[in-house]
Amino acid sequence: MTLQQLGDIFGISRSSVAGWESGDSKPGQEKLLELAKALDTSVDFLLQDKDQNTLLIGQLKSYDSAKVSERNVAEPTREPSKLPVISWVQAGHWAEIVDNFQPGDAEDWVQCPFKNSASAFVLRVVGESMFNPGGEISFRDGDYISVDPQREALHRSLVIAKRTDDQSATFKQLLIENDGTIMLHALNPAWPNRYVPVDEHTQIVGVVTGQWRAF
Repeated sequence: MTLQQLGDIFGISRSSVAGWESGDSKPGQEKLLELAKALDTSVDFLLQDKDQNTLLIGQLKSYDSAKVSERNVAEPTREPSKLPVISWVQAGHWAEIVDNFQPGDAEDWVQCPFKNSASAFVLRVVGESMFNPGGEISFRDGDYISVDPQREALHRSLVIAKRTDDQSATFKQLLIENDGTIMLHALNPAWPNRYVPVDEHTQIVGVVTGQWRAF
């Protein structure tokens, strides 16, 4: 469901729905029941707080790797599962450590409201390379993102990547041009070196499947 489709249900603008999604505003009581019905969930779920490891409506965003330019409005799984919150260095070596990963190796374990494979993990966004104040897709420092190594990375997918000469992973958008050129793209229009070529020294660790923000 796109922002416009949800807005049409309520007879409001796309930007108003975007305000719910970003957390800048919240739906009134009269709209909560209809919103829960539209999203096939409950009012209780929409109102649960962080103490229950569930996030308020407006903070959930899921991404379709095939159509990442169209952001979906909250499509949580029925029974959210806990995923490990790991460091960016751990993410860069995830393929080597996942089979021997122990509960105590994670910084934390959090409920993830998005569908992922058993090898998925969670990162906290660091820095502002993916912050785009004028765009639909934007990530702030401190946002949580779920990452699935089993998801196929397609053109315009949001990915976690690592170069063989760097210990830490990085978060960028994958661009695949018609001529076969592959680039990593920083969403922040003010970011230096927004486009970085992908070569044989670059490994795609996983695809970002969701984004949320804690209070």
